[in-house]
Amino acid sequence: MEPKVVFEDEFILVLDKPAGMVVNRAETVAAKATVQDWLEMNFQFSIFNFQSCRSGIVHRLDKETSGLLLVAKTSEAFENLQAQFKERKVKKRYLALVHGQVEPEAGEIKAPVGRLPWNRERFGVFPGGREAETRYKTIYNLQFTIYNYTLLELSPQTGRTHQIRVHLKYLGHPVVADEFYAGRKTSREDRKWCPRLFLHASYLGFFHPQSKKWVEFESPLPRELANCLNTS
Repeated sequence: MEPKVVFEDEFILVLDKPAGMVVNRAETVAAKATVQDWLEMNFQFSIFNFQSCRSGIVHRLDKETSGLLLVAKTSEAFENLQAQFKERKVKKRYLALVHGQVEPEAGEIKAPVGRLPWNRERFGVFPGGREAETRYKTIYNLQFTIYNYTLLELSPQTGRTHQIRVHLKYLGHPVVADEFYAGRKTSREDRKWCPRLFLHASYLGFFHPQSKKWVEFESPLPRELANCLNTS
Protein backbone atom coordinates (compact mmCIF):
# COMPACT_ATOMS: atom_id res chain seq x y z
CA MET A 1 0.00 0.00 0.00
CA GLU A 2 1.04 3.59 -0.68
CA PRO A 3 0.10 6.87 1.00
CA LYS A 4 -2.90 8.74 -0.40
CA VAL A 5 -2.70 12.44 -1.18
CA VAL A 6 -5.38 14.26 0.85
CA PHE A 7 -4.33 17.79 -0.10
CA GLU A 8 -1.60 19.45 -2.16
CA ASP A 9 -0.65 23.01 -3.07
CA GLU A 10 2.63 24.82 -3.80
CA PHE A 11 3.77 24.70 -0.18
CA ILE A 12 2.44 21.61 1.57
CA LEU A 13 1.33 18.04 1.02
CA VAL A 14 -1.04 16.22 3.38
CA LEU A 15 -0.89 12.44 3.17
CA ASP A 16 -2.96 9.60 4.58
CA LYS A 17 -0.32 7.04 5.57
CA PRO A 18 -1.20 3.34 5.55
CA ALA A 19 -0.39 1.14 8.53
CA GLY A 20 2.81 -0.86 8.16
CA MET A 21 4.80 1.86 6.40
CA VAL A 22 7.79 3.45 8.13
CA VAL A 23 7.95 7.25 7.76
CA ASN A 24 11.68 8.09 7.73
CA ARG A 25 14.66 6.22 6.34
CA ALA A 26 16.98 4.64 8.89
CA GLU A 27 19.61 1.93 8.90
CA THR A 28 17.16 -0.48 10.55
CA VAL A 29 14.63 -0.09 7.72
CA ALA A 30 17.05 0.23 4.81
CA ALA A 31 15.52 -2.69 2.91
CA LYS A 32 11.93 -1.49 3.23
CA ALA A 33 10.11 1.25 1.36
CA THR A 34 9.46 4.30 3.53
CA VAL A 35 7.28 7.38 3.09
CA GLN A 36 10.50 9.32 2.52
CA ASP A 37 11.48 6.99 -0.34
CA TRP A 38 7.99 7.18 -1.82
CA LEU A 39 8.06 10.99 -1.78
CA GLU A 40 11.38 11.17 -3.57
CA MET A 41 10.26 8.64 -6.18
CA ASN A 42 6.98 10.42 -6.97
CA PHE A 43 7.63 14.14 -6.47
CA GLN A 44 10.21 16.83 -7.14
CA PHE A 45 10.15 19.34 -4.27
CA SER A 46 12.78 22.03 -3.74
CA ILE A 47 13.15 20.84 -0.14
CA PHE A 48 14.74 17.61 -1.38
CA ASN A 49 17.93 19.66 -1.84
CA PHE A 50 18.19 20.16 1.93
CA GLN A 51 19.31 16.89 3.51
CA SER A 52 18.54 18.06 7.07
CA CYS A 53 14.85 18.55 6.19
CA ARG A 54 14.01 14.81 5.90
CA SER A 55 12.42 15.29 2.44
CA GLY A 56 9.96 17.75 4.01
CA ILE A 57 8.39 15.35 6.51
CA VAL A 58 7.46 17.60 9.42
CA HIS A 59 6.43 15.02 12.04
CA ARG A 60 6.18 11.25 12.40
CA LEU A 61 3.72 8.44 12.87
CA ASP A 62 4.61 5.01 14.23
CA LYS A 63 4.96 2.28 11.62
CA GLU A 64 1.65 0.61 12.51
CA THR A 65 -0.25 3.87 13.01
CA SER A 66 -2.26 5.04 10.01
CA GLY A 67 -3.51 8.51 9.23
CA LEU A 68 -2.62 12.09 8.46
CA LEU A 69 0.97 13.10 7.85
CA LEU A 70 2.14 16.63 6.96
CA VAL A 71 4.90 17.30 4.42
CA ALA A 72 6.47 20.66 3.51
CA LYS A 73 7.54 21.32 -0.07
CA THR A 74 9.92 24.20 0.68
CA SER A 75 12.48 24.84 3.40
CA GLU A 76 10.55 27.97 4.45
CA ALA A 77 7.33 25.99 4.91
CA PHE A 78 9.26 23.29 6.78
CA GLU A 79 10.71 25.79 9.26
CA ASN A 80 7.31 27.43 9.75
CA LEU A 81 5.52 24.15 10.42
CA GLN A 82 8.26 22.84 12.69
CA ALA A 83 7.94 26.02 14.74
CA GLN A 84 4.17 25.48 14.99
CA PHE A 85 4.75 21.97 16.32
CA LYS A 86 7.32 23.25 18.81
CA GLU A 87 4.99 26.01 19.99
CA ARG A 88 2.11 23.50 20.23
CA LYS A 89 -0.05 25.35 17.75
CA VAL A 90 -0.73 22.23 15.69
CA LYS A 91 -3.79 20.25 16.78
CA LYS A 92 -3.80 16.48 16.34
CA ARG A 93 -6.45 13.92 17.18
CA TYR A 94 -6.25 10.15 17.12
CA LEU A 95 -8.78 7.34 17.39
CA ALA A 96 -7.84 4.30 19.47
CA LEU A 97 -9.67 1.21 20.64
CA VAL A 98 -8.40 0.27 24.09
CA HIS A 99 -8.91 -2.54 26.56
CA GLY A 100 -11.46 -2.07 29.33
CA GLN A 101 -14.00 0.61 30.12
CA VAL A 102 -12.19 3.91 30.67
CA GLU A 103 -13.24 5.91 33.74
CA PRO A 104 -13.68 8.82 33.92
CA GLU A 105 -14.95 9.16 30.39
CA ALA A 106 -12.77 12.22 29.74
CA GLY A 107 -9.56 13.46 31.26
CA GLU A 108 -5.87 14.02 30.74
CA ILE A 109 -2.77 11.94 31.35
CA LYS A 110 0.29 13.85 32.51
CA ALA A 111 3.25 11.53 32.93
CA PRO A 112 6.87 11.85 31.72
CA VAL A 113 7.82 9.56 28.85
CA GLY A 114 11.31 8.34 28.00
CA ARG A 115 13.22 5.55 26.32
CA LEU A 116 13.65 2.47 28.51
CA PRO A 117 17.32 2.02 29.48
CA TRP A 118 17.01 -1.78 29.24
CA ASN A 119 15.20 -1.80 25.88
CA ARG A 120 16.08 1.08 23.55
CA GLU A 121 13.21 0.28 21.16
CA ARG A 122 10.54 0.90 23.77
CA PHE A 123 9.38 3.77 25.92
CA GLY A 124 7.76 4.07 29.31
CA VAL A 125 6.65 6.40 32.09
CA PHE A 126 9.37 7.17 34.60
CA PRO A 127 10.76 10.22 36.47
CA GLY A 128 13.69 10.72 34.10
CA GLY A 129 11.45 11.03 31.05
CA ARG A 130 10.36 14.14 29.17
CA GLU A 131 7.16 16.02 29.99
CA ALA A 132 4.20 14.49 28.17
CA GLU A 133 0.47 15.21 28.19
CA THR A 134 -2.40 13.44 26.43
CA ARG A 135 -6.06 14.44 26.65
CA TYR A 136 -8.75 11.89 25.95
CA LYS A 137 -12.52 11.47 25.74
CA THR A 138 -14.71 8.43 25.29
CA ILE A 139 -16.62 8.09 22.04
CA TYR A 140 -18.43 4.94 23.13
CA ASN A 141 -18.01 1.67 25.02
CA LEU A 142 -18.48 -1.74 23.45
CA GLN A 143 -18.25 -5.41 24.28
CA PHE A 144 -16.65 -8.19 22.27
CA THR A 145 -17.22 -11.72 23.62
CA ILE A 146 -16.87 -11.27 27.41
CA TYR A 147 -14.48 -8.31 27.28
CA ASN A 148 -15.12 -4.56 27.41
CA TYR A 149 -13.42 -2.00 25.16
CA THR A 150 -13.53 1.77 24.76
CA LEU A 151 -13.18 3.78 21.58
CA LEU A 152 -11.28 6.93 22.52
CA GLU A 153 -10.48 10.22 20.83
CA LEU A 154 -7.03 11.37 21.95
CA SER A 155 -5.37 14.77 21.67
CA PRO A 156 -1.63 14.71 22.43
CA GLN A 157 -0.42 18.06 23.73
CA THR A 158 3.20 16.99 23.37
CA GLY A 159 4.87 14.85 20.74
CA ARG A 160 6.92 12.17 22.45
CA THR A 161 7.67 8.92 20.64
CA HIS A 162 5.00 6.27 21.38
CA GLN A 163 3.35 8.81 23.73
CA ILE A 164 -0.28 7.76 23.25
CA ARG A 165 0.52 4.05 23.48
CA VAL A 166 2.66 4.49 26.60
CA HIS A 167 0.13 6.78 28.31
CA LEU A 168 -2.74 4.38 27.67
CA LYS A 169 -0.76 1.48 29.06
CA TYR A 170 0.05 3.67 32.09
CA LEU A 171 -3.69 4.36 32.47
CA GLY A 172 -4.31 0.59 32.49
CA HIS A 173 -6.03 0.57 29.10
CA PRO A 174 -3.51 -0.46 26.43
CA VAL A 175 -4.36 -0.08 22.75
CA VAL A 176 -5.83 -3.18 21.11
CA ALA A 177 -3.23 -5.27 19.22
CA ASP A 178 -0.28 -3.27 20.57
CA GLU A 179 2.58 -5.79 20.48
CA PHE A 180 4.88 -3.46 22.43
CA TYR A 181 2.67 -2.26 25.25
CA ALA A 182 -0.38 -4.54 25.59
CA GLY A 183 1.71 -7.62 26.36
CA ARG A 184 2.59 -10.48 24.05
CA LYS A 185 -0.28 -12.78 25.03
CA THR A 186 -2.92 -10.04 24.93
CA SER A 187 -1.79 -8.65 21.59
CA ARG A 188 -1.70 -12.15 20.10
CA GLU A 189 -5.32 -12.72 21.15
CA ASP A 190 -6.29 -9.26 19.84
CA ARG A 191 -4.86 -10.01 16.42
CA LYS A 192 -7.25 -12.90 15.97
CA TRP A 193 -9.96 -10.28 15.34
CA CYS A 194 -8.03 -7.01 14.86
CA PRO A 195 -5.32 -7.23 12.18
CA ARG A 196 -3.06 -4.46 13.50
CA LEU A 197 -2.57 -1.73 16.08
CA PHE A 198 -5.89 0.08 16.53
CA LEU A 199 -4.51 3.63 16.37
CA HIS A 200 -5.35 6.15 13.65
CA ALA A 201 -4.35 9.81 13.20
CA SER A 202 -7.78 11.15 12.27
CA TYR A 203 -7.43 14.95 12.44
CA LEU A 204 -4.79 17.59 11.77
CA GLY A 205 -5.20 21.36 12.16
CA PHE A 206 -2.55 24.05 11.69
CA PHE A 207 -1.86 27.50 10.25
CA HIS A 208 -1.00 27.34 6.57
CA PRO A 209 2.68 28.38 6.27
CA GLN A 210 1.96 30.79 3.39
CA SER A 211 -1.58 32.15 3.87
CA LYS A 212 -1.42 31.95 7.71
CA LYS A 213 -5.06 30.78 7.64
CA TRP A 214 -6.16 27.92 9.90
CA VAL A 215 -6.67 24.72 7.90
CA GLU A 216 -8.06 21.36 9.00
CA PHE A 217 -7.98 17.85 7.57
CA GLU A 218 -9.73 14.66 8.62
CA SER A 219 -9.28 11.00 7.82
CA PRO A 220 -11.95 8.36 8.54
CA LEU A 221 -11.07 5.05 10.17
CA PRO A 222 -9.53 2.65 7.65
CA ARG A 223 -11.80 -0.20 6.63
CA GLU A 224 -9.84 -2.87 8.51
CA LEU A 225 -10.34 -0.98 11.80
CA ALA A 226 -13.95 0.02 11.14
CA ASN A 227 -14.72 -3.64 10.46
CA CYS A 228 -13.39 -4.56 13.92
CA LEU A 229 -15.94 -2.23 15.50
CA ASN A 230 -18.73 -3.72 13.42
CA THR A 231 -17.93 -7.29 14.50
CA SER A 232 -17.54 -6.48 18.20
